[in-house]
Amino acid sequence: MTFFPAERALALAGDPVTVAAALAATTDAPYLLYEQPGSVVWSEGELAVVEVSAARATLHRGDAEPVELPAGAHPLATAGRLLRTCAAGAGVTSHGWVAYELIHRYHADGPSEHGAEAGPLARFVVPQYEVEMTASGAVLRAPDEHALDRLEARLRAAEAAPLEPADDRLTVDLDQRAERYRDAVAETVREIRTGALAKAIISRPVTVHGQVDFPATYVAGRRSHQPARSFLLRHGGWEAAGFSPEIVARVDVDGLVTAQPLAGTRALTGEARADAARREELHRDPKEVYEHAVSVRLVQEELDAVCEPASVRTEDFMSVEERGSVQHLASRLRGTLAAGRNSWDALAALFPAVTASGIPKLAALPTIDRAEGEPRGLYSGAVVRLDADGTLDAALVLRTVLRRGGQTWLRAGAGVVEASDPDRELEETREKLRAVSGYLVPSSATAAAAGTVAASA
Repeated sequence: MTFFPAERALALAGDPVTVAAALAATTDAPYLLYEQPGSVVWSEGELAVVEVSAARATLHRGDAEPVELPAGAHPLATAGRLLRTCAAGAGVTSHGWVAYELIHRYHADGPSEHGAEAGPLARFVVPQYEVEMTASGAVLRAPDEHALDRLEARLRAAEAAPLEPADDRLTVDLDQRAERYRDAVAETVREIRTGALAKAIISRPVTVHGQVDFPATYVAGRRSHQPARSFLLRHGGWEAAGFSPEIVARVDVDGLVTAQPLAGTRALTGEARADAARREELHRDPKEVYEHAVSVRLVQEELDAVCEPASVRTEDFMSVEERGSVQHLASRLRGTLAAGRNSWDALAALFPAVTASGIPKLAALPTIDRAEGEPRGLYSGAVVRLDADGTLDAALVLRTVLRRGGQTWLRAGAGVVEASDPDRELEETREKLRAVSGYLVPSSATAAAAGTVAASA
């Protein structure tokens, strides 16, 4: 069986991003909106859930008894094995997220001291409904024809009234923890000079005061970004709206593995001459070039570990990608999975992205933990989409507004190397925070706008 025995193709006149966001704004169910080039997939509900902790992976499916396995040395593969039991021999789509703290299961001897605070290390969902949208059409998937009828009615309603964010924005103090951050960068530089590590990404959170409307914020932010991927999610205790600058990994059905490291940053303000000058700086600045080069080298080593010998290649080296409020040095590497390897092996090899962790990853772990003093959770983890044909696509969770346990925040980091200057790294975090901070729509504004529309109807 498959969880989507009923499928229907429809024409779609609306913009997939705003239509999917309207679906998000009108449901109380768990969901994920996931955008990759050419498509937006909206998934809702939970027919089955696999949760991964430091010790075990557990499958929950309706009223059935949970199925539990030891997480083992490769927790992602264990989660994948449990997901396959949901398909019963047929393909099934799923999605989920992986928290940064999973790094301790692959690159350290034990869990982080913050592990319990971070909650589950990963969570994957087999959804109840799914709508896959392109610029011209939509494919609806549901358990039966009656469910398809209801889903089609909801899609048509969202198409007729796509989400339009209000003009109001919340303000955020981007200098929170600034002095502490400078001190953390300076201490990290001292550690690097001892030879213990080459690079560590040190991040800082800033608290958002006020209630954020996540679907409206997602639409407002997406209109000002050209991200590698974007997502809007609510499940497993997390809410997030993100504009990912890069992928952690993509593994196609034919075993082609792609990684896209971005490292080296300058502001992007929309002033053409100044932006062009900063773009040139990126290629001339020894610190930025070194930071990028060592990141690419580690990604190549990680791909070598799971790909056929000599298949790993750098297809694009040190171009510049524009991502919202910043521009980055960018490279793209690809390789072909070796015999006996699968997409979970590739994700594990590349997770967490080198551009959000450190070099070497094991050596950078305690440095990051000491500097930040708290769990990252979804920040610098991954949002993952798995297609029925086996394709895996994992977006890096950066440039994201997050909510958990009643708290809302942004977070940004910078790559610290021996040549780093604390003031410059602090400014880089401000540049990255601006990619999201200017688009935070308050819930009150959305409610007021909805009331105005209702009154005029």
